[in-house]
Amino acid sequence: MWQKTFEVSKTLKVWSQLKVNFVSMSDRVRNIAILGSTGSIGRSTLDVVAASPERFRVIGLTARSRLAQLCDQANQFRPHWIVAADAAHASGFEWSEKPSGAELLLGTDGIRSLVSRAEVDIVVAAIVGSAGLTGTWAALEAGKTVALANKETLVMAGRQVMRLAEDRGAKILPVDSEHSAVFQAMEAGRRRDVKRVILTASGGPFRRHTSAQLAQVSVDEALAHPTWEMGPKITVDSATMMNKALEIIEARWLFNLEPDQIDVVVHPQSIVHSFVEFCDGSVLAQLSPPDMKLPIQYALTYPERCECPSPKLDLAAAMRLEFEPPDLDRFPAIGLGHEVARVGGTAGAVLNAANEAAVGGFLEGHLSFTEIVPACRSVLDNHHFDDNPTLERLIELDAWAREEVTRWVCT
Repeated sequence: MWQKTFEVSKTLKVWSQLKVNFVSMSDRVRNIAILGSTGSIGRSTLDVVAASPERFRVIGLTARSRLAQLCDQANQFRPHWIVAADAAHASGFEWSEKPSGAELLLGTDGIRSLVSRAEVDIVVAAIVGSAGLTGTWAALEAGKTVALANKETLVMAGRQVMRLAEDRGAKILPVDSEHSAVFQAMEAGRRRDVKRVILTASGGPFRRHTSAQLAQVSVDEALAHPTWEMGPKITVDSATMMNKALEIIEARWLFNLEPDQIDVVVHPQSIVHSFVEFCDGSVLAQLSPPDMKLPIQYALTYPERCECPSPKLDLAAAMRLEFEPPDLDRFPAIGLGHEVARVGGTAGAVLNAANEAAVGGFLEGHLSFTEIVPACRSVLDNHHFDDNPTLERLIELDAWAREEVTRWVCT
C-alpha cells in the first residue's frame, strides 16, 4: 500500500531562468525540432512555422508510424533530420519519397541524437503519453529549451525532470493551453505573490450525464469532444476528466506549487484557459478561442509576441462564459490528481501508465467508460510506493502498472 507523504520541494531556479538567454535568439531564425510531428500538436506547430518562416525553421521531425505523412512534411519543410521512432516499423517502409537532403535516424537513439544537435534551438515535445519522456529527458540533458506539450513527462517524473532542467540550464515552456495560460498570467505579477491557480476544464461531452448514462457511454460518444480536436487518448481523458488530474500534477511541478494551490473549474466554452489569483485578491485570466496554435507560438517566441495564425476572439460578438465546480462523485479522476500531486514519488508514473492502459482497454472494447478511473485507483493503491525513485524505477513501474491493468481487465 502506498503511503501518503508530501515533500515541499526546494525553490527551483528554472522559473527565474526562463527569461535568460532569449535576447540572443530574438534577432535570428529559431531552429525547431518537433517530436511527434504527425500528431495534432505537431501539425499545429508546423502551421505556426509556415505562417512565420522569417522566425522559424524546422530542422528535425519525428514520427512513429505515420511515415508517409512524415515524408510529406519533410518534403514541405526540408529538415536536416527525420526520425522514425519505431525502427522495426521503419524497416518495412518504402523511403523513396524521403527528400534526399534529410538524414534518416532510427529509434530512441535517433531521437536522442536529434535533440542533442548543436543546431537545435527549441525542441517541441509533442509525443503522446509516457513515450514522450525519453526525448524530453534527452533534450533537457542537452540544455535545450523544451516547448512541452507532453504533460505525462512531468506527471511521471516531475521532480526529476525539473531538477535535471535546473542542473543543465535548460528551459521548459508550457504548451498545454491551461499551463500556457497560467504562465502568461503569472507574467503580470511576482511569483511569490501567487495565491493559487485555477485550471479550466471543458467538462467534455458528458458533464450533464447521470451516473447511469455514463455507464452506457460508447467509444464513438467519448471521442466526440464538443470544443477541441485532439487525438483519441487525450479526447477520452477529457471525457473522464483524467486530463485535469494529469494537469494538476503537471502544474504542481512546473510552477513549484503546493497541491492545495491548484483548483479546477468547469468552463464548457473553453475560452478562458486558466486563472491565476494573487495574494491581494486580483484574478487574471488568459482568453482565446480553443485553438492550440496560440500557446504553441507563445512557447516558440517567448518572451516576444507576434501575429498568430490562430482564430481571434471577437469581443464584439455576444457570448456567454459559464463556470461551475466539477462533480467529484461522477468524475473522481480529479480527486486522484490532487492525491497524486500531494504524495509525489512513484504515484504519478503509476497513475499515468494505468490510465494509458485503461484508456486503451476502453478504446478496444475491453473496459467500460466508468471502469477506467477505478482501474487506475486499484493499480495505484496496490503499488509499492517510493518517495524518491530513480528514473529507472519509474520506467519499471510504468511497465508494471500496464500489466496490472491487463490483469484487472481479465478478472
